[in-house]
Amino acid sequence: MNIQNSYQPEEHAALYVVPTPIGNLEDMTFRAIRVLKECKLIAAEDTRNTKKLLHYFEIHTPLISYHEHNHQEREKQLLDTIRQGESVAVVSDAGMPAISDPGSELVQAAIQEGLDVIVLPGANAALVALVGSGLTAQPFTFYGFLPRKKKDKKETLEKLKNFNTTLIFYESPYRIKDTLQEMEGILNDRKAAIGREISKKFEEFVRGTIQELFSWSKKNDMRGEFVIVVEGPTEAESASFEQESSWWEALSVKEHVEALMDKEHLSSKEAIKQAAIERKVPKREVYQSYHID
Repeated sequence: MNIQNSYQPEEHAALYVVPTPIGNLEDMTFRAIRVLKECKLIAAEDTRNTKKLLHYFEIHTPLISYHEHNHQEREKQLLDTIRQGESVAVVSDAGMPAISDPGSELVQAAIQEGLDVIVLPGANAALVALVGSGLTAQPFTFYGFLPRKKKDKKETLEKLKNFNTTLIFYESPYRIKDTLQEMEGILNDRKAAIGREISKKFEEFVRGTIQELFSWSKKNDMRGEFVIVVEGPTEAESASFEQESSWWEALSVKEHVEALMDKEHLSSKEAIKQAAIERKVPKREVYQSYHID
């Protein structure tokens, strides 16, 4: 158990997670500017980008790089700085660190070391797109970037289609058309929305069905950063999922495992694991019924 009292009366060192603007510099908060000025060190995803931000707000705190390729070696240096009584801030190129950007490993390491982690509220493209989509805002599932490989992307969407929540994805301009095409085939013609270049000069929201969004993408030049928001399953889809999920009820455990091996082309080990999940029982019970009983 870990209990943190973030705002004690006395000054204390901490790791500050500081969101930065995702397009509009006016989204930088007064508090974020103050924290970046007061910290001993700023760990940045790309120091070249962050230097421009610091210059604009006249922040002179030293910068070091912190990204996916050097995060392990940097963690010790950053945590040592906090242990010595100096606060450290972590920022990404834009938005909230750790949300599809570096930062989560550093947060986890600080918590494990018993150090305070203070997260500042601020700019985040996913939540802006969710509210701006006009779709049900809660519950929602934020997935982030889908896998790049077509097979992995399809498998992920097949799993997500059963989620009874609004779905949120990030996507690049190079893959947005392919992703919408895959969504059309798997998520059918659900309502959806695209938020493009959120908070920037050319911000654009496109709302409609997945089919309409895919057609729109084919006729337009896809530029900028995209957030895709897709509504959860309709009542008819949910009923269909429920019917599909209970297809095995008339089968014995052994028949269930054998059916999965045949239907999904799984090994006996994989089929046993899947059967245990579908029946909501311990894997050892399915193993015993298949191999021993």
